[in-house]
Amino acid sequence: MHFKVGEDLPEEVAILFRDVGHDAHTVGHQQLQGCPDEELWAVVQRENRCLVTADKGFGDPRRHTQTAHGGIVLSRLPRKSRAGYVRLTEQLLAGYDLEEIRGTILVVTPQAIRVHRGP
Repeated sequence: MHFKVGEDLPEEVAILFRDVGHDAHTVGHQQLQGCPDEELWAVVQRENRCLVTADKGFGDPRRHTQTAHGGIVLSRLPRKSRAGYVRLTEQLLAGYDLEEIRGTILVVTPQAIRVHRGP
C-alpha cells in the first residue's frame, strides 16, 4: 500500500511502514509542511495514498468518507510523544489488515482501533 505520513508524526512512523514493505512518503520529504489541510488532502488523493496523521481535523467522517479515498489513519494519544506514536504504529501494523483501510477513517489509540466507514 501507499502511505503519506503527516508532519505531526515522527519519521520513524514512515520507516515502520517501509520496513514491512509499504511505500511511505512523508510530508516533510515533499516540502508540504504547513500547507493547508485541503491542499494536503488533494495531494494525498492525487497520489492515491492513505494519510497517516495525528491531526484531528482529518478525523471527521462527514468530511472524508463521502468519496473514495485511500484511507486515513488517525493516531490519538493522551499526550503527544515520539515513542507513543511509534508504539501506536507498531500496534496497527501487528493487529490490522491494512487493505481494509481504503475509504475509512481508522482511529488508533493505546486502547483500541476504531473504524469509521461513513456518516
